[in-house]
Amino acid sequence: MKQSPNNIFVRHRFATSGLSLALMLTSACVVGPKYHPPSGPTPSAGNYKESTVNFQDTEGWKVANPQEAMLKGKWWEIFNDPQLNELEEQVNVNNQNIKIYFENLMAARAEIREARAQLWPTVTLNPSFTRSHASGSLLNTYNTNTSTGATQSGQATSSGQTTTAWAFPVEVSWMPDLWGKVRNEIREAQFGAQVSAGDLENERLTEQASLAEYYFELRGQDALQKILNDIVTADQKALDVTQAAYNTGIDQYISVVEAQTALESAQSAAINVGVARAQYEHAIAVLIGKIPSDFSMPAQPELRAPPPIPVGVPSELLQRRPDVAAAERTLAEANAIIGIGYGAFFPDLTLSATGGVESSRFKNLFTWPSRFWSIGPSISQTIFNGGLYRAELNQYVATYNSDLANYRQTVLTAFQQVEDNLAAVRIYSQQIIKQQAAVGHSQEFFNLELQRYQTGIDPYVDVLTAQTTLLSNQQTLATIQIEEMTSAVALIEALGGGWDQSQLPTPSQLSKKPASADTGIQR
Repeated sequence: MKQSPNNIFVRHRFATSGLSLALMLTSACVVGPKYHPPSGPTPSAGNYKESTVNFQDTEGWKVANPQEAMLKGKWWEIFNDPQLNELEEQVNVNNQNIKIYFENLMAARAEIREARAQLWPTVTLNPSFTRSHASGSLLNTYNTNTSTGATQSGQATSSGQTTTAWAFPVEVSWMPDLWGKVRNEIREAQFGAQVSAGDLENERLTEQASLAEYYFELRGQDALQKILNDIVTADQKALDVTQAAYNTGIDQYISVVEAQTALESAQSAAINVGVARAQYEHAIAVLIGKIPSDFSMPAQPELRAPPPIPVGVPSELLQRRPDVAAAERTLAEANAIIGIGYGAFFPDLTLSATGGVESSRFKNLFTWPSRFWSIGPSISQTIFNGGLYRAELNQYVATYNSDLANYRQTVLTAFQQVEDNLAAVRIYSQQIIKQQAAVGHSQEFFNLELQRYQTGIDPYVDVLTAQTTLLSNQQTLATIQIEEMTSAVALIEALGGGWDQSQLPTPSQLSKKPASADTGIQR
């Protein structure tokens, strides 16, 4: 029975509404496992073990009270050193390694927008103009039905004819995200960008800590230089005294040789200190983005004790370390990739349409009879590929498990670094107290032995022995003080500096186009 146009329209509208509803329902489906943040290993105690061992009963460095406090922002300001503060500000602006990680973050944010672009249809405009001339040596041929005399099909050529064709086609293609594959790719890109953000902050902290360590190492070398310069001055005076005593016949020539040897040894050691100092100075120059030839730091002999450092509680460490945050986001990224692997098992639906105008004359190109169009969906489903998708899914799961182990190892390493440097700062501070006493007694020993030599009781070699002991103890003291300061910096780095997880950008923040995005190439 012939249907009326109204009935056909009603049925068509109903079918279209049903298809739209089906697409809306299926578009909400996202295959793959739901992500749950992992539980990392945490100590059962409320405080770090090394933050309380022997602290109340011994002298030396102490953890800042209250221990639950945390460093915030510019952590290097705790050392109260204006020159260090100035250098740290230059690191944040000019360090090239930090810029590398920043650009990696910008690239990761662009990948989010690349993934989101798949949610939208692709529209292609392909206008064309063709003018052609057929050969005059070709015959017009047709295949004709001999029984009816009608032309059915065939090859037709217009011998010697010139033709013109204007075309203005528009193609639209869209693949609905029925199983959430694109949304998983977006999540993967977002989590990957968070990994890049965590890596950036971890690199920033590493460069800042390296600068502080090099700075205190350089100041320590200045202090060692002063010690050795003082020894050289003292040895020069001793040589002058022994030379005068020998010239007057009071002393033997062997004392002159011994004094000369001590002076030259001290001069050699004083010169050698310049190697390490120059290297630390060059390293600082590179950290702040300068050529070492254009940077110098005046000598400033100074050895200080580190200030009390707030260490917080162990339960907060995982929120304070950018490398731990990056490792956790890597795990979330791997989980999203598993979802992408599950989506490969489901069919793909593609909706495509082509339309436009075409004519042999330009004046007729945009007339109603010149229109053409085609539309039709297609479904693609892989039937057999030798187990490729299953193998890829197994690979993604194994990668996730590997990232989980890496996350837990990162957490364990974080706790180890905190405990290591807490112990180092505490033990160095206690050793310094004993070493300072050793230096004092070495100085007293040297003074007494010098008096005995001047009164003729002991030979000059005993003075040299006392002087060598004094110099060794002074150098040891300076070295321990340097180690204490660099360990304090390493402790702050192990605690995450002034960073915490609230500073990690959210997926929605990273999905936005940066306001200052620059598509130009830097020269």
